[in-house]
Amino acid sequence: MNTLTPSFDDGNGPRMTAARPGETDPMTTPRKSFPQRLLRLFRWRVFKVLLAAYLVAALLKWAVLAPVLHEIDANPDFAPVVPAGGSAAVAMAAGLIDREVNTHGWTPNDPVFYPTAPLDNMPNFQIGMMRATSWFTIELLDQIGRVRGSGANDADLERAAGLLQFPPDVWIIEPGMSWLPTATSEEQYRTAVQLLESYNARIASGQAVFELRADALATTLRQMSVDLASQAAQIDRVTTSGERRLLDTTADDLFYQNKGMLYAYYMILNSLGSDFEGLIDQRTLRLGWTQALNDLRAGSQLAPLVVLNADSDRSIFANHLMLQGFYMKRAILQLEEIVNVLAV
Repeated sequence: MNTLTPSFDDGNGPRMTAARPGETDPMTTPRKSFPQRLLRLFRWRVFKVLLAAYLVAALLKWAVLAPVLHEIDANPDFAPVVPAGGSAAVAMAAGLIDREVNTHGWTPNDPVFYPTAPLDNMPNFQIGMMRATSWFTIELLDQIGRVRGSGANDADLERAAGLLQFPPDVWIIEPGMSWLPTATSEEQYRTAVQLLESYNARIASGQAVFELRADALATTLRQMSVDLASQAAQIDRVTTSGERRLLDTTADDLFYQNKGMLYAYYMILNSLGSDFEGLIDQRTLRLGWTQALNDLRAGSQLAPLVVLNADSDRSIFANHLMLQGFYMKRAILQLEEIVNVLAV
């Protein structure tokens, strides 16, 4: 039923009009009390303050903190402590892993809410480094760390080689597999560092095998060459693809993985040169060894502001992957020459 309410549409005094069903009567609707209005105003202001604080925190995290934490360490002068009588190459492998995991922080498994999550160059660099270090550790296990013809593996090397093959992107929780906490990538790699250091300490004390044989070195270098060749083939596929773009995220990711590999192989090969110094001089390999080192170092030190994947024939822009591949292929040729000499 309609009710009559006063209307003040004209200046002739109040006029009664009917309120429609469902409408509230403005004359009879109670106004909110002052404490209620004050509470509503307070809530609105708190919401705006929290929203502004969140936006500022996000800006600081991704625009300021992320670049500070994002470090690609390709320092060619890095020199870990080598125990007296131990292996320089084993010390280097352990030192590189320790530096990336414990000093710089392992980033390939960072969840999306971490400051470093939006930046992918450092994770790709670290993945490339870990790949090269893992390959070298396998050759330690199969070749240098065992007596010729012996079927016995060194226990520390065997565990370290297995742990270094652990996926690099495992965080505390893996929703696709289980919501229960699991061992992270960096935890596995820290254990591998301890095992490599234990192995090196036993080399220094004469309780572990580190064979300075020509065949052991040749096989190790051949496997390095095979690994580098597989990456060079990936460079060829990306740079000759019909879908190539000047700004290519695929090229960018591959560039930094290769950079990490080249850097780790340069550092390890340089250290192997100290371990096998007598054999290298005896076989007159110093020139080829130095040239291989120079090419690995040059490739690892490329640091463009932006990785470009331009058409090499018709573009005025650079193709950084092709330049990286040039140094990589030259190093492969030198390594193969050294292997051929060692095989004689």
